[in-house]
This record gives sequence, structure tokens and C-alpha cells, in this order.
Amino acid sequence: MPKFHNDATLPTPTFPGSHVVIDEDYVHLSGLTAADIQGGEAVLGDVAEETRWVMRRLVHILEQVDCRAQDAVRVDVHLTDLDQVEDMNAAYAEFFTEPDYPARTCTEAPRLLGGANVEITLTARRPASPKAEEGD
Repeated sequence: MPKFHNDATLPTPTFPGSHVVIDEDYVHLSGLTAADIQGGEAVLGDVAEETRWVMRRLVHILEQVDCRAQDAVRVDVHLTDLDQVEDMNAAYAEFFTEPDYPARTCTEAPRLLGGANVEITLTARRPASPKAEEGD
């Protein structure tokens, strides 16, 4: 049965959804922008810094459920301007170890909530529990 969770460090969603949904195998994180993070408005307009703010918060949320960035298997990135994809890519790559990047989609969205320029959604594979590994 999935577990639905909201991160206490983020505002309660204004949409009908949860920040985090955890099932037996995966952790699904809702899209997050710098505008969603307290103080994030200070970096709005700088795609690289917005990306870093969002990725740091996503990693923090993953750590709360015993996952790491390396457990990410799928990421969706939405940019308001695809011409800034290289700046986003450079900041995004700081959170992974080459060549083990998650599968990713990057699209242009003309408008993101809160005036953000980057929104990132992430799915991570939950690590196997020690008891499950002992049974192998």
C-alpha cells in the first residue's frame, strides 16, 4: 500500500497531491521549484542556481526516506527556456556520478508556478532492506 507524505520543510501543497509517495519499490517526488522553497525566490532567474536549490531539496527529501541521489532512476525537468539547458545540465550533473545518470526527460514549459524557470520531478528506487538481501 503506498504511503503519502508531505515534507514539513515545504509549504503544504495547494494542489490535490502529496510531496512524496512511497510504495514497496520506489519513492516518487512531486515536481519542485525554487519558488516552493523558503528563500528560493532569491535565486529565481538564475537557472543554474534554481537547479541547485531544487536538487538539494530533492536530495534532502530522499535522505529522509533512506534514499540517495544515486538511487534516482527517472527525472523530469521542465524549463521555461530550453536555450538555458546547458546551464541547467551543468548544475544538475553535480548531483550524480558519471556515467550513472538516471533516465531523464527535459521539456520546455512556457510558464511554471511562482515565476520559477526550473521544475524537477524525481523517482528513486528504494534500496533493498537488509533482511531481503539475507534471503537471497
